[in-house]
Amino acid sequence: MTRLEQHPTVVAIGRMPRRSSGPERLDAAELRRLCLAAGADDVGFVSIDRPELDAERSDVLRVYPATRTVIALVCRMTPEPVRSPARNMANHEFHATGDGVNDASRRIVRELAGLGVRALNPPMAFPMEMDRFPEKTWSLSLKPLAVAAGLGQMGLHRNVIHPRFGSFILLGAVLIDADVAEQGRAIDYNPCVSCKLCVAACPVGAITPDGAFDFSACYAHNYREFMGGFTEWVETVAESGSGKAYRAKVSDGESASMWQSLAYGPNYKAAYCVAVCPAGEDVIGPFLDDRSGFLNDIVKPLQAKEETIYVQPNSDAEAYVSRRFPHKRTSRVGAVLRPNSVGLFIRFMRNVFQRGQSRGLAATYHFRFTGTEAAECTVIIRDQSIEVLDGCVGRPDLRVTADSASWLRFLRKEASIVWLLLTFRVRLRGDPRLLIAFGRCFP
Repeated sequence: MTRLEQHPTVVAIGRMPRRSSGPERLDAAELRRLCLAAGADDVGFVSIDRPELDAERSDVLRVYPATRTVIALVCRMTPEPVRSPARNMANHEFHATGDGVNDASRRIVRELAGLGVRALNPPMAFPMEMDRFPEKTWSLSLKPLAVAAGLGQMGLHRNVIHPRFGSFILLGAVLIDADVAEQGRAIDYNPCVSCKLCVAACPVGAITPDGAFDFSACYAHNYREFMGGFTEWVETVAESGSGKAYRAKVSDGESASMWQSLAYGPNYKAAYCVAVCPAGEDVIGPFLDDRSGFLNDIVKPLQAKEETIYVQPNSDAEAYVSRRFPHKRTSRVGAVLRPNSVGLFIRFMRNVFQRGQSRGLAATYHFRFTGTEAAECTVIIRDQSIEVLDGCVGRPDLRVTADSASWLRFLRKEASIVWLLLTFRVRLRGDPRLLIAFGRCFP
């Protein structure tokens, strides 16, 4: 018998009265003690029927149809390694804590199984369902589950901030075929202190003071060695006719970094938004005691670091790095969010839209796709914002009718827009210059 099996919490749950059929009702306090003994630093429970899970319920039940309750859990990271400009130390902490999340959730499932409670533990990150790429590859969205269970609120930097541990957490979940007597509730305040340090530290300007977020900028740089960035790098290898031609595009350091990610797990290039976040009861003290010292010791070393920043050509991120961090090198990369269907093209537009590049543009576009994938949508760009609607709504300034397969070839840079227009695979009604302006908004 293991020490966890001998833990009084396990014994207490094992002695709970069992019903003749259907899932049992677990005591929340005892279940919490079991989860903490398994290695979690905090846990919360949320019923699958709760309204907060309306957007996530189908994914949860697809993963485990027997789910009655979600156990959301966090494991805390040690702040100092994450804050280090030496990113190998930060990534080691990310990987080690991620392993801790998976180990804790696996132990919870194993111990509950021994007590007759069925449960499933999805991985906290990788491996994912990569056959779905570039669509949603992760099985569960852990952030909304954690918020619903009372483990924190979303900060300006799009990470969950735990009221005690702050941003220095990684999330996990366990799905159980049982009810829990008491559930967690979303906390009624946001630990984010609106200091905007995540805005100041982000090397690509992905986080803005007004709350907007440039997903593609973050994805192109911070996730360079994940998924889309890796695919783009492989194509660079394939398109290089010789070692000399490859070295002209990719430095030896980047090649070694890609090897390291393959050998030891993908590394984040930045995650500075987490590193500089002062929120959380256990973390905020130094920030409140000496804000200038906090800036000098934690924020400025990351800002001053000489490093390569990966950007897409003519993107807001490229302009931001040149203006804000001229001492940092930029390396242009190709498309990292490349849709393989018209449906994904429509959904990806919000994620890759470039606010800065859209300055001065005010237009309504109708897109009508024909052929193998028929679809219609309306895109409205004005005041440096984008709205994408199903169907053709209102009166357009430009109407674009395109063969769906040909349009995807254009997005993959396998066919030029001029050739598609000349062969009538794409037809325009309105000012063609608006199509050029549209293209500038999407790197």
